[in-house]
Amino acid sequence: MPPAPETVEVDFIAPRHLAGGGDPAWITVPLHRACGWNHGNDPLMPRVLLSSPDQKALLRLEPEPEPDGQWWTLHHAAEPDRPAWYASFGALTPVELIAAVTDALTDPAATTITPSDPYEPLQQIGWSPASADNGLVSPDATAYVQWLGSAEEPGAWFVTAALGPDRPVWQARFGAHTPAHLLAAFTTALADPKPVLRMDSGRSLPTRDPNVVTRRSTDVLAVYVAGALEERVHTFAARHATPPTSLNPSRQPPAKNSRSR
Repeated sequence: MPPAPETVEVDFIAPRHLAGGGDPAWITVPLHRACGWNHGNDPLMPRVLLSSPDQKALLRLEPEPEPDGQWWTLHHAAEPDRPAWYASFGALTPVELIAAVTDALTDPAATTITPSDPYEPLQQIGWSPASADNGLVSPDATAYVQWLGSAEEPGAWFVTAALGPDRPVWQARFGAHTPAHLLAAFTTALADPKPVLRMDSGRSLPTRDPNVVTRRSTDVLAVYVAGALEERVHTFAARHATPPTSLNPSRQPPAKNSRSR
């Protein structure tokens, strides 16, 4: 009788902005293998450097001594119609949110996307105006988005996740000239109610308070967990080989013995 398929225990976490950082490979591997970004080779340094094929964009992942520092930075050179811009992300920013930005940046159809209001996805799920100008706060008050610009003058954007006034979890910062559709990609991912998968949530979660975070533990076939990144790479490689099509929503793998904690 053949052995039973191997399973691994994973957790599905919601809200996603409090799920912890996740696996950096979700961002770096598709950029390298599907989008042609080149990586540096410095085995003596615990960092990752990836540059776009046209050398205009540089993504750096560099762990800092402070666990709440801006570990991820994305710099883009000036273009004829736009000054240089940057984005940075704290260590515990979920990789799914950062990937939304890099996915939109490398989308061949990006030039046909009409810039949209980054606030719109959040307003649609009930985020409300915050006390400060040009800000929105999530219904549970654990996430906050603020724009420091005006109709006359562009300004930087800040997205902050926190468990209280003195308990920041992560912050994302976008320079004043960051393309609007990249900001909207980030806020759309932030607004997505679907939980995200984590293998090490016991260590990475900023809080395990069941009043704040929902954690559903599930046994999943190991082959599906191992194949998720490979499927993502193939999906994004296909964007460059075929005419753009609407991406299907991410699928959750078949599960066994689901239970909540």
